[in-house]
Amino acid sequence: QEYLDFRKERSRMLLSRRNQLLLEFSFWNEPQPRQGPNIYELRTYKLKPGTMIEWGNNWARAIKYRQENQEAVGGFFSHIGELYVVHHLWAYRDLQSREETRNAAWRKRGWDENVYYTVPLIRTMESRIMIPLKISPLQ
Repeated sequence: QEYLDFRKERSRMLLSRRNQLLLEFSFWNEPQPRQGPNIYELRTYKLKPGTMIEWGNNWARAIKYRQENQEAVGGFFSHIGELYVVHHLWAYRDLQSREETRNAAWRKRGWDENVYYTVPLIRTMESRIMIPLKISPLQ
């Protein structure tokens, strides 16, 4: 009964809900537990229909530019739900580390080429900064 009461109360607070079934890109690291403290950036890209293979091919080459500080946590794409949606999850010590790491990528030969080829594939993009809960294995 307690659970049913909670469910009823929760439904009053829920304004909308959206689900996606995601698959991992085969070339990306599988998310691993990590020591913290860290902040996480979830970057979401909504791609033009028909461009997922091109996106994946470019990122399979580009991910090497973002492995130095082990900031690449995971790369996923939608399989069910809204299609042609990509999520990249990145870990940083703090916002300053995020800025330094992202700037360092631009100094690496080849990173600009990846951006050049992938930006035209994007319809919209979003960035969220997240702080893990104490129970999360991704500290």
